[in-house]
Amino acid sequence: MTAAAAHPRPQGEPGRPAAATTADQAGHAGGAGQGDVRPLTNLNGARVLILNASFEPLHVCSVKRAVALLMHEVADRVEDSGAVLRSPNALFPVPSVIKLRRFVRGPFRQRVAFNRKNVFRRDDHTCQYCARHTFDLTLDHVLPRSRGGPTNWENVVACCKACNAKKRDRTPEEANLHLLRRPFAPRFMFSSAYGVLPDIDPIWERYLPNHGGHP
Repeated sequence: MTAAAAHPRPQGEPGRPAAATTADQAGHAGGAGQGDVRPLTNLNGARVLILNASFEPLHVCSVKRAVALLMHEVADRVEDSGAVLRSPNALFPVPSVIKLRRFVRGPFRQRVAFNRKNVFRRDDHTCQYCARHTFDLTLDHVLPRSRGGPTNWENVVACCKACNAKKRDRTPEEANLHLLRRPFAPRFMFSSAYGVLPDIDPIWERYLPNHGGHP
């Protein structure tokens, strides 16, 4: 299958949208000859939120894995992403959120641990002052420690060495630097290889408990 842009997704009832049945998930033949469609180039890179049967967020997986769960009737589609997978005779909506048909016991989730690795994950390995994406980063205290700034999620950001040297023991305003976003404490850790997700699909937000994302 290849993927393409589709019609806007249907909206469910907040909190408990009606999950689609497998029969509803099947695409329709014809209409596949549209010339203005945009392919989804990486099915393994795109992400899908998996909900437990209780609608609790459980996992994040690739579109390829999500489609397999739907086709094997292990899960139902809850929210569409607005794209479709196209075969020679059918269109299949690409899901953004799916729900397992059977309840599975998930791991107990604690507050995400504050450490260097998770700060870099939260900030997507991007300097929060100059937006440079690099793996050669350090940690910066927005309010310097010399002025009583705490070492916690709300005061520490990923920072490249050049910006760190420019800022020194000053505030961003004093150093003429501007934060890309206010630092925050992630309140949800997905049980997947994705770890802390720096960017949450807006479609998912209604399903995440007390999501501590962007201000």
